[in-house]
Amino acid sequence: MNGAPVPRWLGVVLLMLVATTFGGNHIAARVAFDHGANVTTAVAARSLGTTLFVLVLLRAQRVPIALPAGLRWRAAVIGVLIAVQSYCIYSAVARMPVALALLAFNTAPLLFVLISWVAGGERLSRRALVAMPVALVGLALALDVMGKSGDMAGRWAEIGPGVGYALGAAVSFANVFYLNGRWLNSVDGRVRTLVTMGVVAVIACAAGVIAGDFRFPMDGTGWLGLGLLTLFYGTAFTALFMLLPRIGAASNTVALNFEPIAVLFLAWLILGQSVAPLQIFGAFMVVGAIMALGAAK
Repeated sequence: MNGAPVPRWLGVVLLMLVATTFGGNHIAARVAFDHGANVTTAVAARSLGTTLFVLVLLRAQRVPIALPAGLRWRAAVIGVLIAVQSYCIYSAVARMPVALALLAFNTAPLLFVLISWVAGGERLSRRALVAMPVALVGLALALDVMGKSGDMAGRWAEIGPGVGYALGAAVSFANVFYLNGRWLNSVDGRVRTLVTMGVVAVIACAAGVIAGDFRFPMDGTGWLGLGLLTLFYGTAFTALFMLLPRIGAASNTVALNFEPIAVLFLAWLILGQSVAPLQIFGAFMVVGAIMALGAAK
């Protein structure tokens, strides 16, 4: 499974490809939304597809998938948080430019640092104290919070709901980071993925059936988007857990923060969504601050 270690430069390149594939999942989701699908349907399709894909992979590798009884409820709680994160990030993608939604969501590592500190962990490092305000300023620039005419109220009426959902997804995912490290650290990452994504699939399907909230694409383009978001997400997740054991330095994983930058280009190329140069500069500020924080010990 682990194989030979991957050279650092190659690991970074491969992680950037994985990040781009994750970004492609969100582009495909927006295509599906624009052609009739809704968020519940997208979350159900993504989680079901990923669960089945990982299950087949683990069976082929003969990896035991049973969790100790004492860890099952903890995995269920984390699965609920991932379900909330999944619903929120797709809701943000459906309401605002995809790259900006992903950028707001990518503040999750900063929130994780804050949660760890509040919960009695290590004191905030000097690097974190610098990275956080830089990221917030960059996010304000990227979101263009004042609007082109200085009408802040009008701008927030336009992007506020999407930003709220994206930040809700970030809070949920930051808590997943925190609880994973304390509750499920001893569990194989592949099994952890299977169990938590299975919980998401059950919640999404149950919610869709009970509320009658499934809405499927209206045409072939929408179905293509729904299929691709499932394929891209499952592929990226699988590639990630196969690659991580072969990477020599944990700090290489900061390359995953390339996702919003990749989505900036993909959204312009595929969806026709463009942002102003100052917004792009703000996006690079956010990603740079998060990478600087992630590169620390």
